[in-house]
Amino acid sequence: MSRLREQYENEIKDAMVKKFGYKNTMEIPKLDKIVVNMGVGEAKENAKILEAAVKDMEAITGQKAVTTKAKNAIANFKIREGMPIGCKVTLRGEKMYEFADRLINLALPRVRDFRGVNPNAFDGRGNYALGIKEQIIFPEIEYDKVDKVRGMDIIFVTTAKTDEEARELLTQFNMPFAK
Repeated sequence: MSRLREQYENEIKDAMVKKFGYKNTMEIPKLDKIVVNMGVGEAKENAKILEAAVKDMEAITGQKAVTTKAKNAIANFKIREGMPIGCKVTLRGEKMYEFADRLINLALPRVRDFRGVNPNAFDGRGNYALGIKEQIIFPEIEYDKVDKVRGMDIIFVTTAKTDEEARELLTQFNMPFAK
């Protein structure tokens, strides 16, 4: 069992019950899944770029990435419907907790001039979105083998009903929110 999951089972649940006074254990918010998404706009000219992005994402998450295709055509961007333009991974269970642990304790502190993540990026339903500008902050990526620096979106989907509950849950996971 990963360290973060163990911490959730032992300490975080109790702290959440103390703060919000839940009567039922099923009410306690938990991390449902983490979705990591990488949009690769340059993939329309060169398919190799998308392959490199997929390889990077698989190294970071430890799970097979799925390529995403354009839903509709956009003439200004020279994109046709069904064109592969990105990749994503949905993490659940043990891999999700491991990824969250690595992100919070290893990757985020390696960001240059890091002052914390945006505390207002909640969607109103207890989910948190986080954008990362470069994939090289992850220890799994070898800096010398990177062809291009790419960003990604990381979405934490929780079972929390409100943003306040989700913020408290992520704070208990040691998410470094900016003051």
